[in-house]
Amino acid sequence: MKLGIVIYSNDSETVWNAFRLGNFALKEGDEVKVFLLARGVECEALGTDKFEVTEQMQTLVDNGGEIFACGMCLKIRQSEGSEMCPLSTMNDLYEIIKGSDKVVTF
Repeated sequence: MKLGIVIYSNDSETVWNAFRLGNFALKEGDEVKVFLLARGVECEALGTDKFEVTEQMQTLVDNGGEIFACGMCLKIRQSEGSEMCPLSTMNDLYEIIKGSDKVVTF
């Protein structure tokens, strides 16, 4: 299955669980693409002792998942993409939705 995950939250627990789902799906042999939208582009800074968001993100990338970050949303926050979360566009989000068997949002 091709799973698309759209994250628009900046709640540590919610984002942590979204990436946990992505990592589980990868272990099941699925393809996973994550698009960070709105407040979701803040996720690299959300890690806490209880919810290790960045660790989950790195695990996803290390296991073949992909993460995309909305360029406009980053620009609004005067931020830039990173190696783990490259600057992306609405076209990338559209292609993820179009190419996925299932899309879930957090």
